[in-house]
Amino acid sequence: MGRRKSGGARLQCAEAKRATDWSCCFLALPPAAAAAASGADGDGGFNLSWNLHQSFHPPAGLFASMGQQVGVGFPGASSRSPSPETPRDPYMKYVSPPEVVETPLPGEGVVGLKDKGKKKKVVKLKIKVGNHHLKRLISGAIAGTVSRTVVAPLETIRTHLMVGSNGNSTTEVFQSIMKHEGWTGLFRGNFVNVIRVAPSKAIELFAFDTANKFLTPKSGEERKIPVPPSLVAGAFAGVSSTLCTYPLELIKTRLTIQRGVYDNFLDAFVKIVRDEGPTELYRGLTPSLIGVVPYAATNYFAYDTLKKVYKKVFKTNEIGNIPTLLIGSAAGAISSTATFPLEVARKHMQVGAVGGKKVYKNMLHALLSILEDEGVGGLYRGLGPSCMKLMPAAGISFMCYEACKKILIEEEDE
Repeated sequence: MGRRKSGGARLQCAEAKRATDWSCCFLALPPAAAAAASGADGDGGFNLSWNLHQSFHPPAGLFASMGQQVGVGFPGASSRSPSPETPRDPYMKYVSPPEVVETPLPGEGVVGLKDKGKKKKVVKLKIKVGNHHLKRLISGAIAGTVSRTVVAPLETIRTHLMVGSNGNSTTEVFQSIMKHEGWTGLFRGNFVNVIRVAPSKAIELFAFDTANKFLTPKSGEERKIPVPPSLVAGAFAGVSSTLCTYPLELIKTRLTIQRGVYDNFLDAFVKIVRDEGPTELYRGLTPSLIGVVPYAATNYFAYDTLKKVYKKVFKTNEIGNIPTLLIGSAAGAISSTATFPLEVARKHMQVGAVGGKKVYKNMLHALLSILEDEGVGGLYRGLGPSCMKLMPAAGISFMCYEACKKILIEEEDE
């Protein structure tokens, strides 16, 4: 079978199963070669008008980009005339430009490559408030509501242990409540607790922040008081909140202990005022104030001191949520242990003669009576569940308060 030659090298595709199947040889051929191939005679041959050496050894590396794009040299891939900026090499127009791949930053991974060119936006919730006073009040109310609801069961068990009802241990009290009242018994009085704690915590945290800011000297100023400002501010905060919310605390205690006597908060309030007089709403106020002052002072002083230590150790001015939670919990444990006997005496005085309990004349009488009847252990009865309740409550309260202050911004904060 005769074949026609025209000064060019003849190529055969060894892998072609048919004489007319030359598709495997057309990859990356320039238009001239493709045109020559299209004019092949019937016996399957074709003429090449380009030099064999140039075909397999082009100046710019014709097959340099074969791994990136298959079939770059098919006829009709580019019919535009080379622009002045195009290189002189006639085969460069059939070579794909190198693909630029950005190397992801550490920790960015594949997501960074898929989303390259897109800026990642972090959604931060910000709510405008009128002034910094309102900002502190709202933050304190939210902090008190969240913290007290989380630890409501522990608060109920602690109250029963303090007054000696339903058992003498945490397990006995828990089993007794579950047997007679179920899960709802663990949250008895929680609604009233929230009503009491929300304004109480709002007033307390607001008073502390305001007083602490006022008493803390600015850079270069002399100290205004000889004691740490956070200690005095904490005591002031405790007194302020107690005076405003003590009746709510007494009604909450009565609802928890005197089951079946009162239907709800309003019913308890009406019956106490009607049967015992308005002054009964402030029974035990003096021991409460005496107990609150050292507790609040110790709590806020410990919190403020631990915050300063944290900033100094880690050399930062910002404290995250988890460190705030831990710092607040530690401060709650310290203050609770130091002032727990006063808390026990206050609870005994609030309950009064319920269930045949002794009526105490004053806090000193209550402390001496408890010490005489139950020993030193009686003054610390319920300390375990108290710490279990106060530690997370204090930590959650401080964490929510600081987080809410970051969310609630003022005009000048923007």
